[in-house]
Amino acid sequence: MDSGASTGGTSPESFVTAEPPASLPARAKATVLAYIALTKPRVIELLLVSTIPVMLQAERGHVDIALILITVVGGWLGAASANSLNMVADADIDQKMKRTQRRPLARHAVPVRNALIFGIVLAFASFAVLYFGTGNKWLPPVLVWITIGFYVGVYTLILKRRTWQNVIWGGAAGCMPALVGWAAVTGTLSWEPFVLFLVVFFWTPPHTWALAWRYRDDYKAAGVPMLPVIASPERVTREMLIYTALTVITSFFLIPVTSWIYFGVSIAAGAWFLWYVARLYVETRRGVEVKPLKIFLKSNEYLALLFCGLAVDAVLNWPTVSSYLS
Repeated sequence: MDSGASTGGTSPESFVTAEPPASLPARAKATVLAYIALTKPRVIELLLVSTIPVMLQAERGHVDIALILITVVGGWLGAASANSLNMVADADIDQKMKRTQRRPLARHAVPVRNALIFGIVLAFASFAVLYFGTGNKWLPPVLVWITIGFYVGVYTLILKRRTWQNVIWGGAAGCMPALVGWAAVTGTLSWEPFVLFLVVFFWTPPHTWALAWRYRDDYKAAGVPMLPVIASPERVTREMLIYTALTVITSFFLIPVTSWIYFGVSIAAGAWFLWYVARLYVETRRGVEVKPLKIFLKSNEYLALLFCGLAVDAVLNWPTVSSYLS
């Protein structure tokens, strides 16, 4: 789940033209694409990256394809619900931002009432899939419902329009797939998924602020106090550097329960990502013209490298670092 940021690719909403379709099949296609766009389908990328490796780590050396697929589907339904309800709440400001004016509710392609019902139905579908699909485990669907409530109720309705810290605390919703994935396998929680929760938690601000910097005029027009809107570029990059350092440091806490594969990936990827953000900060202080959107892309690459490294490490199940020290 995200606050409107994307990780690349083409959204279905971009395929829907502003002109009314001439034929019934064309109208039906436009309607279907509009409902798909409500779910922000590109969120599946972060969902896959942050759910599957955690599930593999929860049961190192074993791959349960069926459980992984069920959890991803259930998680996607939950994310789709949260994103649809988010668009209902943000329909007014989406009309003011050039980046979001093509969203279904902003261009009146879907009635608000229908979008609300659609989001609620998706939430119940997510609960059913996760509960029955994981062997009657209550924790995974409950965590997803907590995520939906937090993202819509706390982030969208309370924080987003009131404080520059919106993406800091609101970003907690995007961290929940780590907990859901672990709970789907074990039925409980432990410290390991919370480490990965915090990795995504600290990663979210620099990732989102890089995009918000690029679209700060949009956010300003909509009255959303993103940090790049209300603060100087030097302060923004300093905050980005701090949160990036916290992200990288937090990722190291998982090293004792992984092998040298994750050990190497976490250090190499962390140093690489930290260097890019540090360079952005230095260049900003010097008054050099910078491209913050590059950090948005690099942050995606970093998270993918880190979690893919964890996935490979868990599947191979080589001796952990701590086993060499005992």
